[in-house]
Amino acid sequence: MLGVLIFSGTLPATRVAVGTFEPIFLTLARAAIAGVIALLILLALRQSRPARSDLGALLVVALGVVIGFPLLLALALRHVSAAHATVFVGLLPMATVTFSVLRGDKNPRRLFWLFSLLGSLVVVVFAMSQGGFAVASDDVLLFIAVAICGMGYSEGARLSRRMGGWQVICWALVIALPLVLPLSLWTLPGHMQQVAWHAWFSLGYVSLFSMLLGFFFWYRGLAIGGVAAISQLQLLQPFFGLGLAAVLLGEHVSMMMFTSATVVALCVVGTRRYSA
Repeated sequence: MLGVLIFSGTLPATRVAVGTFEPIFLTLARAAIAGVIALLILLALRQSRPARSDLGALLVVALGVVIGFPLLLALALRHVSAAHATVFVGLLPMATVTFSVLRGDKNPRRLFWLFSLLGSLVVVVFAMSQGGFAVASDDVLLFIAVAICGMGYSEGARLSRRMGGWQVICWALVIALPLVLPLSLWTLPGHMQQVAWHAWFSLGYVSLFSMLLGFFFWYRGLAIGGVAAISQLQLLQPFFGLGLAAVLLGEHVSMMMFTSATVVALCVVGTRRYSA
């Protein structure tokens, strides 16, 4: 639940940050800041290097939650509201369980796939209705972002059973550090001295909390309770996210947004029931 609460602030914070920073720089900077802190934590606690057999899985986590999801999310949030994007987050538990199933953790029943398809269909209809029933490129980005994030969540949960939750995200960030650190410095905007405090705060939030501390709790919870069961706590994230978008950003939360998020949540409950 702590992980879910932390992640709920990611979309509003990213929405604020992309008003000042370019999406590519924002993605690289948040990964670089979190990566440096992760490296210091690993060195201070004298953690041994991960096994060579785990490097591939750590690379998947890095590509999914360190680079892929933040970049696609930031690109989409240039044009859509945080409230709009929050509805898509309702598919994250479904994506996480689906990748977990594909990796052999569960043997789902047919009704699992029925609920999974129904939930995806609800999000598709919502997205198309927002654009006059035409598929918008930003909605495609959000769909891909959710899929990539679900893959990173599932792979990280599997690793956490052996390595520990905070070790997984720290090593994934360190693996990405040689790439994101020099690129973040190269893409550094020239108007940094004119950046408002709320943009700095948002960058700090997505770097320290969304990119690092939230995963300490999230991966640990997934490892202890199992992906299928614990991932369902993220059903609450769209509702927290809609509330934050309304209170902090003053965005309008339509009845269709709330209804769509509710229906998706019910579908994910169905996938949980028939996942094994």
